Amino acid sequence: MVSPKAHHVFEISWEVCNKVGGIYTVVSSKAAQMITRYGKENYTLIGPHFPKKAWGVFEEHITPEAWKETFETLKKEGIICTYGTWLVKGSPMTILIDFSEFTKHKDTIKKTLWDWYQIDSLNTDYYDFDEPILWSFAAGKVIQKLQELTPNKSIIAHVHEWLCGAALLYLSHEHVNIGTVFTTHATVLGRQLCASGVNVYTMLQTIKPDEEAKRFGPGMYAKYLVEKVCATKATIFTTVSEITSIEAQYLLGRKPDVILLNGLDMEKFPTFEEASLKHRHYKARIREFCLAYFFPYTPFDLDQTLFYFLAGRYEFRDKGVDIYIKALAKLNDQLKREESTRTIVAFIFIPGNVRGIKPDILENKTYFDGLKETIEENIEYIRTRILYGIVENKNLDREFLFDDDVREELRRNALLLHRTGTPPLSTHDLLDENTDAITNTLRAYGLDNKPDDRVKIIFYPIYLSGADNLLNTTYYESMHGCHLGIFPSLYEPWGYTPLEASALGVPSITTDLAGFGRYVQKQGIAQNTPGIFVLHRFNTDDEEVINQLTEMMHYYGTTTKQDRVENKIRAREIAEKADWKYFIDNYIEAHNKAVQRFS
Repeated sequence: MVSPKAHHVFEISWEVCNKVGGIYTVVSSKAAQMITRYGKENYTLIGPHFPKKAWGVFEEHITPEAWKETFETLKKEGIICTYGTWLVKGSPMTILIDFSEFTKHKDTIKKTLWDWYQIDSLNTDYYDFDEPILWSFAAGKVIQKLQELTPNKSIIAHVHEWLCGAALLYLSHEHVNIGTVFTTHATVLGRQLCASGVNVYTMLQTIKPDEEAKRFGPGMYAKYLVEKVCATKATIFTTVSEITSIEAQYLLGRKPDVILLNGLDMEKFPTFEEASLKHRHYKARIREFCLAYFFPYTPFDLDQTLFYFLAGRYEFRDKGVDIYIKALAKLNDQLKREESTRTIVAFIFIPGNVRGIKPDILENKTYFDGLKETIEENIEYIRTRILYGIVENKNLDREFLFDDDVREELRRNALLLHRTGTPPLSTHDLLDENTDAITNTLRAYGLDNKPDDRVKIIFYPIYLSGADNLLNTTYYESMHGCHLGIFPSLYEPWGYTPLEASALGVPSITTDLAGFGRYVQKQGIAQNTPGIFVLHRFNTDDEEVINQLTEMMHYYGTTTKQDRVENKIRAREIAEKADWKYFIDNYIEAHNKAVQRFS
């Protein structure tokens, strides 16, 4: 365990009490461990104050006496600070900054960034740049004033992403007596290049970052410049994985000093035994859903069915959705050639632009629910008949289990379920159905849920809320019910989803272009039961990646139940090593290096 040398740490993130993306998970899930190391009074989070976002996750408290005068002074500049606690594990001290009255300084601040660092943002007029820059510039002023209250103490300002960069740039230019740590979770240029279809890792040694950033317009160029200058000016520069460290060295011009791996609070996840029970429960829920979704058109053997899934943002190439679909098509052809009895139901849990649930699917579910209600209304009678039949060694067929009226009602409902044609690819009508990349690629590669297909598709284009009138399962519950998560990302600085799947005891496939995939490789993977499979995408062409993924999915589809259980155990073991109680040492090391270098 590394002992901290800093007296106080201010950690600044746009996602404090403001859930936007993965950094929210990072900052919130590690807060308790930071408090364990620094103490509650010596660790403070700083975020933006958006009242609607903060409602229910932030509790306001009386401002500490020592800070009251400072907050009043800042208020005169239009910087309104609210003190309280973030309602996550550990309840960390938090300052939320309302910068709405500070916006009148926008042009002045942009000019200042140009004068100080030649950051060209005067031609940008985008809220996604202006808001975080204004807020973080204000955050820099807040930290400066609070540092002045304890001038002889070692203080660290830990800044996450370019969104908070103006705080670091302000503190640096004003020579505030404070050590700074800058963390980029993903370079803005690297992400943009990959989203545009460029495999950035094959170009790193020849790319000209400034020229490429300009090519994407003034907004993108301004973000890139903020990030680049922060990486240069920070006392300690950090990133979240080995793969992003390589990227940052070429695109930002500085090799990170420390790698801050992203962890989980494993205490929040079920034990392996609990996860096994949840898998059984939610697998049954998914099976029921498949009965209503597929069986009105064409049946298949549910006992020989496995559930695969991909989940994430709608980033078709970055998240490897293209690779997933093409590999599923090859898997489908292979299983058909082998005359396999195995069925793979492949989910795509990616929110899209939807109008509503497809009427046919809603109607199917209504009729299926009618069947369920008939059985549930007669469950006591059916249970008694089952017990009686077992004791008397009777044949437990329909005639024995149900009386005439119930049989007739079940038959009517079953007939209503029958449909012609093929099951739809998507649960919902899409606003842009004709141009949607996912559905168009599924059809182009012959994945259209034909009767003889061994791979069945369900594109589920909504957030998994647990109350969507279809699966009615949350994100984690949906994971629990599946057998294998597949995340063949082209660009994934860390990759929380396969780690979360592992924590739930669900095996997964990731890549060596994902930070978590690289981490797994270094842990050493068992030949037969890896728990987490790692695709080789680094310097590998797409066709070879597709072949690898097809082979992995085929292997997993042909394993025995015992093999799958062993993979689940191994996946959970890997997740346990990624607990924040181990990874938090990296943060303390970065802070300590900042103290040493700044002193």
